[in-house]
Amino acid sequence: MTARRLHAAARLTFCNPVSLTYLALVAASAVFVTVDTLFVTHEDASFSGVWLLLLSAPTIIAFFMGADALGVAATGDWFLYSALPLSVLIQSFALGWFLRLVSGVSARPAHPQGM
Repeated sequence: MTARRLHAAARLTFCNPVSLTYLALVAASAVFVTVDTLFVTHEDASFSGVWLLLLSAPTIIAFFMGADALGVAATGDWFLYSALPLSVLIQSFALGWFLRLVSGVSARPAHPQGM
């Protein structure tokens, strides 16, 4: 990929209000899960981690199904800790791309011809 495409992908992922709202929601949920896991004692298991899985739902399910189809053990922590951020970034990019598609904003800046 060229530097221009990487810059455009980064802008779609991190520099629009919809993607930033989604990423802030995921970050707040991650903080909630961390605090609940480390500092709150429960008699039974806590379901706070389910919020992170629900926020990354469509793509993380695809990662789990793909790992199952390839025969990779998707039960390890390494898989979850790599699939979760990757799926969140993919969804943030998709939200930014969809916002650009709906709003009709061109990806390229306008260049006057003949000047």
